[in-house]
Amino acid sequence: MSQDMSATVRYFGIRHHGPGSAARLLDALNALQPACVLIEGPADCTDILGQLARAEMQLPVALLAYCQDDPATASYWPFAEFSPEYQACLWAVANGAELRFIDLPVSQQLAMALAAREQDSEDGPEGGEQEAQSPPAADKNPVSEAEQETPLSQDPIAELARLSGYQDGEAWWNDLIEQNADDDAAIFDSVASAMAALRDSAGVRPRDLQREAHMRLEIAQAAKASDGPIAVVCGAWHVPALNEKHKISADKALLKALPKKLAATKVRATWVPWTSPRLASRSGYGAGVDAPQWYQHLWQHRSSGRVLESWLTKTAAALRQQGQVVSTASVIEAVRLSRTLAAVRQRPAAGFEEMREAAIACLCFGEPLQWQGIEDELLLGSQVGAVPPDSPLLPLLEDLEKQKKALRLKAEASSRELSLDLRTEPGLLKSILLHRLTLLDVPWGLQTNAGGSRGTFRERWLLCWQPEFSVRLVENLVYGSTIAQAANACLAEKMQGQSTLAGLTELVQLGLEADLLEATAQGLKLLDSRAAHTDDCSELLAAVPSLVQIQRYGTARQLSASHLDALLQRLVVQASVSLPYACRNLNDEEAGALGRLIEKSHDAIQLAQLDDAINSGWFEALGQVAEHGHSSPALAGLANRLLYFADIKDAASVQAALQVALSPAIATAEAARFFEGFFTGATQQLLYDPSLLETVTHWLSAMDEEAFIAHVPLLRRVFSGLDAMERRRLMDTVLHGRQQGLTLTVNSALGEQWQGHLQRLGKLIQRDKTWTQTPHP
Repeated sequence: MSQDMSATVRYFGIRHHGPGSAARLLDALNALQPACVLIEGPADCTDILGQLARAEMQLPVALLAYCQDDPATASYWPFAEFSPEYQACLWAVANGAELRFIDLPVSQQLAMALAAREQDSEDGPEGGEQEAQSPPAADKNPVSEAEQETPLSQDPIAELARLSGYQDGEAWWNDLIEQNADDDAAIFDSVASAMAALRDSAGVRPRDLQREAHMRLEIAQAAKASDGPIAVVCGAWHVPALNEKHKISADKALLKALPKKLAATKVRATWVPWTSPRLASRSGYGAGVDAPQWYQHLWQHRSSGRVLESWLTKTAAALRQQGQVVSTASVIEAVRLSRTLAAVRQRPAAGFEEMREAAIACLCFGEPLQWQGIEDELLLGSQVGAVPPDSPLLPLLEDLEKQKKALRLKAEASSRELSLDLRTEPGLLKSILLHRLTLLDVPWGLQTNAGGSRGTFRERWLLCWQPEFSVRLVENLVYGSTIAQAANACLAEKMQGQSTLAGLTELVQLGLEADLLEATAQGLKLLDSRAAHTDDCSELLAAVPSLVQIQRYGTARQLSASHLDALLQRLVVQASVSLPYACRNLNDEEAGALGRLIEKSHDAIQLAQLDDAINSGWFEALGQVAEHGHSSPALAGLANRLLYFADIKDAASVQAALQVALSPAIATAEAARFFEGFFTGATQQLLYDPSLLETVTHWLSAMDEEAFIAHVPLLRRVFSGLDAMERRRLMDTVLHGRQQGLTLTVNSALGEQWQGHLQRLGKLIQRDKTWTQTPHP
């Protein structure tokens, strides 16, 4: 039996997020006055579709649907103010028409995604057929998948554009629909005919056939029940199939091949904020457009007749905000050039491509870099939508909205800086929220001075909201229904899975920053237990700085970390005992890694103000490393330096150690390693310590030419910490022996060359042209 439709059905093939499609659709709806408006979208979400028309809904927003048992399996359906589906929804609500979604239910689509994932996991990479695929992308509109997966159905508009002589589908569609002012009521029929021809030559994938079968059944059901005309709003690709005659039995047979739908109780759907940049095709959104803000501008100024002038005025304002000088005359010239370019290219009106070229030529004076500075903000924007306060939200999303409102934090798509004072309650609460969200893999804020601010009362954040953060919050529902509960449970799970002491101490510190006392207490117990069974020196040293930071950071958040003292002291004692043995028989890479750990731990121990006995044990361990012949030369040099700077070793002892390590009896390579370990980060000491400078000078002077050349990279690396003035002072000291008690033999000719070089540099700095006449020695 064929589908029998007792009501008039009109099909309107649109482009998702097309302002021209939206404007023509409104005209068509006003002319048709349908009693029922059917929109391509998940049929089981019809009950919340009407919320889209609420006055409090600030576009862009998206319909979010996910599997309750597996929140990672989720899909979005974004809507912008210029989306035809959104305008159709507004028209239906305003005119009292019935409003429904007609595409495959989201319970069916998510079931298909789960089935595909299970199949991929069964095949696996070892199956040789394909690698496992991820669930549907959060920013992918399943409605538009027909335009995404086969060469022609991926972008049928691009194929029509190619046949019409255009370089891309965006320009062709803009000329035909978006920017064409001709009042052509038959344009929808023309687009449908073109799509029919494309489908005949390209073929259609099975997924599209199933979706279209479901939509035909929904349309037939609505036609029988409706007392007036029916308007079907769908992607232009589907119109030919929906308008064809099909037997109901054949459509039902197609749908039987689909996986069993998920139960309604396992699927959740709601409205969430979206951002304007994520409407762009460059973001990876399959149904996106090149320039969302340009389309928004087209929609808002569709009746003004001044689209071109207002857009270029907006462009000029953006350039002026960047500090560029743009005159009104330049704007007028840009308008004229845009229209001329459109005429030369035989386009009905200037598009944003013409205006971009005109802006670069007339407003940026031919400098593309000036345009690039405003391009993203001008074409993509930074708008973030909002849903009504009383809209039903998922628990974590609802909790976040409440906290955002209480703390006066606004979600924005563009980056902005936020400085927090942890001594104030608002600053502390904002910091806690941002740290908790970071733990939940929702990095709304990126801490720009992470580490540097610990132990202080200030934090600096860079805030930027992304739509996928909503899905990530949904995924964290398994941990709890509030952000605090979810962050506590998530952190506790991470602590259980952490295998190193250093990683565990970092997580404990994150727990303190996020004020997650329950998870932090569990982490401290794990730290205490694992420290008792650890004898690896590197692991012990890596944990010490984090524990010291936890002690110091507690003062900024009014937290007491005194119970960490015993654990910290035990770790330092264990590290001190194992350090001399850990520094033996290491290659250069191993010595470098251990040296960095020793330096960090040494600095932390000095800050921790431990008992004298603990400090003495640490310095004794460094002394053994410095004196033992089997220690790595680089680590022996480092140990000598740390002892010298801590006043544990006097200058005479250190000079003696340097003389022995840099004596001719020691291989040049080993001496170089000792030199690097001692002086890396401490070369300034040569400016103030004549004895060290003399020892190093004698060592360098004793090198043969080949050895010296071989160690030039090492010397450059070690002395790179000196600035230009310090290097000059060091050179003066070496060449002239200005420091007291320093006796050096320096070639007099070299000294004369150095003085002449300085004189020429002085004239060059003073812009004295006679410097070029100075003979070069």
